[in-house]
Amino acid sequence: AEGAARNNDVLIPFGSVDPLTGAEAIERAKQLAEDYGVRGFKFHPSLQGFNPADEQFYPLWQALQEIGLPAVFHTGQNGMGAGLPGGYGIKLGFSNPLSLDEVAADFPDFRTIMAHPSVPWQDEANSIATHKANVFIDLSGWSPKYFPESLVRLSNSVLQDKVLFGTDFPVITPAKWLGAFADLPLKDEVRPKILKDNAVNLLGLGGAGGAGA
Repeated sequence: AEGAARNNDVLIPFGSVDPLTGAEAIERAKQLAEDYGVRGFKFHPSLQGFNPADEQFYPLWQALQEIGLPAVFHTGQNGMGAGLPGGYGIKLGFSNPLSLDEVAADFPDFRTIMAHPSVPWQDEANSIATHKANVFIDLSGWSPKYFPESLVRLSNSVLQDKVLFGTDFPVITPAKWLGAFADLPLKDEVRPKILKDNAVNLLGLGGAGGAGA
């Protein structure tokens, strides 16, 4: 966060806390927002070992709703532990986007972003983002050439204001991602929304036409 502040012409910091620490996580989140200027938070339910829909974490979501900042949650398949006995103990079910549907319903002003195409639960993610005004999808972690067909189709229509550019660099470089993105059958008017305008609106960075890249 300090590094991002020094380079705030090109970087927007997100922070993270450990939900399992209870009240400490809430205080830390407030500190990151107030003292370090983070513009959102990131959580990985499978790696952090928690179910977002468990009500023991509701005080944290309530606090983030009051702070007014969005949160990114990893959803879907997870490369960590892949192929290891027991997947290294990592439980994929914690990253089922249906858990975030419960959170979004109970905290309607808490904006949540489902990170990555949510394979094998893409249809669930599509439905949630369509149904809940406060839920979005980011497109990082997968090359666009591997996006599920349903995600591409709905990004071109009902989800065109709800999906966000992302690469998961350095796993996928921006040049490689953008090259594959150019080959998707998307409307010309949809592409700038995905690449920039939707994020500008979500982060409250001003008019989409006048914000910096």
